[in-house]
Amino acid sequence: MNLLAIVHIIYPIVGWIGTIAYLLGYLLLSTNKLKSDQVSYHVLNIIGSIGLTTNAVYYTDLSNIVVNVVWGMIAAGAIIVLLRKRSG
Repeated sequence: MNLLAIVHIIYPIVGWIGTIAYLLGYLLLSTNKLKSDQVSYHVLNIIGSIGLTTNAVYYTDLSNIVVNVVWGMIAAGAIIVLLRKRSG
């Protein structure tokens, strides 16, 4: 298997991992298994953001790149706020 064939396999897998992370986070939030003030919820969003951004870069899908980068930045900011609250 050559490198190009591997790349064609890896990027969709990374995208699906991101999709699963987003959906899992939303499912757990919606069923009260996670709360929006839990770091783990935002970590799932960051994983989703990274996976789907990576996939969108591969396919040159600018609108998805933007929304997923911003989504990840929001999640990272939320983690920072939560950790500051806990330490302060």
